[in-house]
Amino acid sequence: MASDKNLVSLDANLKPEDFRKIGIDEKQAEVIQRESLSAWRDSWQRLRQNKMAMTALGILGLIVLAAIFAPYFSKFNYYSNDLLNTNKPPSGDHFFGTDDLGRDIFVRTWYGARISLIVGLAAAAIDLLIGVIYGGIMGYFGGRVDNIMNKFSEILYAIPYLLVVILLLVVMEPSLGTIILALTITGWINMSWIVRGEIMQLKNREFVLASRSMGAGSKRLLFRHLLPNAVGPIIVTITLSVPNAIFAEAFLSFLGLGVQAPVASLGSMINDSLTGWLYYPWRFLFPAILVSLIMLSFNIFGDGLRDALDPKLKK
Repeated sequence: MASDKNLVSLDANLKPEDFRKIGIDEKQAEVIQRESLSAWRDSWQRLRQNKMAMTALGILGLIVLAAIFAPYFSKFNYYSNDLLNTNKPPSGDHFFGTDDLGRDIFVRTWYGARISLIVGLAAAAIDLLIGVIYGGIMGYFGGRVDNIMNKFSEILYAIPYLLVVILLLVVMEPSLGTIILALTITGWINMSWIVRGEIMQLKNREFVLASRSMGAGSKRLLFRHLLPNAVGPIIVTITLSVPNAIFAEAFLSFLGLGVQAPVASLGSMINDSLTGWLYYPWRFLFPAILVSLIMLSFNIFGDGLRDALDPKLKK
């Protein structure tokens, strides 16, 4: 009883000004401490923090700009030859030297890079179009449709693309379009399998069931809900498929199955330089360095993009 009386007397002596809030600022409590970021903006910020990936992206940008504009800074054109200045080393007139016909290697190298980039980007774009649609249909419908379409893609995948190129060259004239067509006949299969796997994981999610319950059809579900949520792996696959197409074009041109003279690509220039590369190494060196730099930069950027789009790495 005595303790209760003491508590009552203590409460009577307390005044409102004896109380104050400690460590809480009502104004600061309403302030958003971190800016709200969308998934794409967050991925872009994490990609910018990857110095290797951004360096690779910068190198690719410089190569694309050089492939477009660098030939205009030379007084020599793509087809001109000078038999009095054959196999000249790099100099102030010929930045990369000349070949066995006296043609300027600087101009031809950047034109060859232009051809290689066109092949890589065109093949990747066609792979994207076919692979996304084909893989999306497989993953969404599943069952018998998936089995039939998947078996068909496996049969195509088993055919060596070099055999496809040779058969196309027998039927069609060798050209840039033939190379792109040959690379895309089987090149879209990896994309379709990746899209198929992503769609099979996503199609039973709650947002898809909610959209289906509201009356959304298969076309809307696939193209408005499922494929946009699988865009991360799709972009990464495209980024990594471009160097594969560039290497395939360089390999085919090296074997003489690519673009035909007088048009030159990096692969055909390397092939032409092999006969005298010990005596005229600049003819081999510049195209080889450029094609290696393009492929390395695309692969490094693709790895960085994959890490940036991976939701498991978000902080």
